[in-house]
Amino acid sequence: MDINYISTRGNSESLSFAGAVAEGMVSSGGLFVPEKIPRADFSKLAGRSYQEIAIAVLTPFMGGFTPAEIASCVNEAYMPESFDIPEVVKTVPIGGNRYVLELWHGPTAAFKDVALQIMPRFMRFSKIKLDDDSRTLILVATSGDTGKAALEGFKNRDGISIAVFYPHGGVSEIQRLQMATTDGNNTTVIAARGNFDDCQSGVKALFGDKALRDKATGRGVKFSSANSINWGRLCPQIVYYVKSYLDLVSTSVISYGDDVDFCVPTGNFGNILAGYYAKEMGLPIRRLICASNKNNVLTDFFNGGEYAVKDREFHKTMSPSMDILISSNLERFLFEMSGRDAGKVVDWYDSLAKRGRFSVDPDIMEKMRGLIEARWVDENESLKTIGEVYRESRYVMDTHTAVAASAVNCVNGINKSNGVPVIIASTASPYKFAPSVLAGLGIKGGGDEFESIKILSKSGAGQIHRAVDGLTSKKVLHDKVIDIKDMRDTVEGLL
Repeated sequence: MDINYISTRGNSESLSFAGAVAEGMVSSGGLFVPEKIPRADFSKLAGRSYQEIAIAVLTPFMGGFTPAEIASCVNEAYMPESFDIPEVVKTVPIGGNRYVLELWHGPTAAFKDVALQIMPRFMRFSKIKLDDDSRTLILVATSGDTGKAALEGFKNRDGISIAVFYPHGGVSEIQRLQMATTDGNNTTVIAARGNFDDCQSGVKALFGDKALRDKATGRGVKFSSANSINWGRLCPQIVYYVKSYLDLVSTSVISYGDDVDFCVPTGNFGNILAGYYAKEMGLPIRRLICASNKNNVLTDFFNGGEYAVKDREFHKTMSPSMDILISSNLERFLFEMSGRDAGKVVDWYDSLAKRGRFSVDPDIMEKMRGLIEARWVDENESLKTIGEVYRESRYVMDTHTAVAASAVNCVNGINKSNGVPVIIASTASPYKFAPSVLAGLGIKGGGDEFESIKILSKSGAGQIHRAVDGLTSKKVLHDKVIDIKDMRDTVEGLL
């Protein structure tokens, strides 16, 4: 039986997988979730390729797609031309029963590539199935990595344009140049004065702007999203949790059925939410560790039950992709924790909009604590961890991965003698944040990010990732800067 998709706020008819992907998010607020989470036995997939595992994991969610169409999406997305290792992702031991899941072997050196290489294929087939010949305008807010990964996935796609908004001065120079030098006949990149939350709220407001959507429809254009608010972006992330677990089975670290923990550095809560769905599908995950930097709104929420963003200071850190206060995908998680009570979700998010805060019931708090362990770490602790891990295992990790590795050290019951393996999601290549990585290693950096990359390449970090190699020689094609309030006019101009 095909799985349809419903809104977390009960304000949309159920849609097929194709419909949910094409819509992106519910225009009146709310996010699409599967009407049920399929159960699966992954034990027979140990030793199989990433592509085979992806087909097995994704098929139950993709009702209306034929096996041949699903295989086409998977095989086109995970080609050697796109990922620099045949495994697509890689699970690496770093000692003390800790493992790093490298998710950054795609074209832009960030974990977003794993989903954003396959999502355009979903979109192509979805439009065919819906008999939709309109032009799709993908609207993206990014804290640094999603933007380039989405641009790379959607550029030069027939019937699709993409516009990316990022916080002006709020991303690394490498992240900015990755986006600003993107070619393609259908790409627009715009810096907006504000932080990521401002950009994200602005994009959500565009989806909810009926007059703008009507104007777009009149010109043969429909909006969609490549952020993890789109189920078509989130769903493929489930696959690599299954793959990493099976990596430990295949190497005899564990037997199938043994528990593992995953620690995920997160800001928008999408990556760790994919781990929750993997667990609900049947993957033996004991708990998920939610790792935050100084923007620790999620840590406070999971430890205290109140989600509060009003008057909270926003910090710019050396892990900028996590510099987020409004975590969109938390809404999906709360929908599940509340017993899929859309009314409660509406009340919470009305309170967030009006008061800048909401609190959950004690029974929901207890349920969350059984699944999520939340910790945050400061800059110094993250830098210290980069150095410690390197000295112990000669492994070089980026600043976001270091946040997660530091959180593992903070969590009660998880230490080097613990019997349950912990897998740390590594979300970016160390070359994307070379100056900070060098500081953690105790090595004097260069004059800028690109000099630091050269120095880092001599420290054991491996070959310079192609996403940053030669970036300074590329021509800047996008240099527009706007105020947040001008986002609507900008999009209207793109119609």
